[in-house]
Amino acid sequence: MHSAVISVMTTFSELRNKQVINLRDGCLLGCVSDVEFNACSGEITAIVLPGSGIWASFSPKNRIVIPWCDIERIGKDTVLVKLKDLKRLE
Repeated sequence: MHSAVISVMTTFSELRNKQVINLRDGCLLGCVSDVEFNACSGEITAIVLPGSGIWASFSPKNRIVIPWCDIERIGKDTVLVKLKDLKRLE
């Protein structure tokens, strides 16, 4: 896990609703809505962004899942990631 990520993030409520920007193309992907974690180790494995559309926050379809290893930096207002391809949950 990146040391820059560890020193900034302390709670889920601080991570939630931060804008996520892909450094590869400068695209705004959305805001963090959830996290995935390993129940055995307690480590966060991914952040999840809602899909597109009016009811996106209420549906798991087309959510964007970003592996924790692809996070470059978590700032005060944004999360910077480096993604080649978006992985969406179907």
